[in-house]
Amino acid sequence: QVQLVESGGGLVQAGGSLRLSCAASGRTSSRYAMGWFRQAPGKEREFVARIRGSRGDTYYADSVKGRFTISRDNAKNTVYLQMNSLKPEDTAVYYCAADSNGSGVYDTWGQGTQVTVSS
Repeated sequence: QVQLVESGGGLVQAGGSLRLSCAASGRTSSRYAMGWFRQAPGKEREFVARIRGSRGDTYYADSVKGRFTISRDNAKNTVYLQMNSLKPEDTAVYYCAADSNGSGVYDTWGQGTQVTVSS
């Protein structure tokens, strides 16, 4: 069974940067997708970015493209989300998710980490 633990959230001023980490334990595979999602107060959870495959193919939501970068360290079983040029609208709880068995469904989720961007 895969478990995910996020870290790296915090308070930052607009224009600043943060790097989130998601450490995975248990049976994982670099072939399968891992992603980041976020949920702002009063809003639904939304997709942010994902990485999958041995080549580390990435995909981003339009709202973060060019500002956020997802990456993966297979040796450490850790996925990162580098967030630059942060905006107040990026404020949310950020969740890491994994497709733990290659089914194409994110079936495992972390507990979330709060990111707050002040204006």
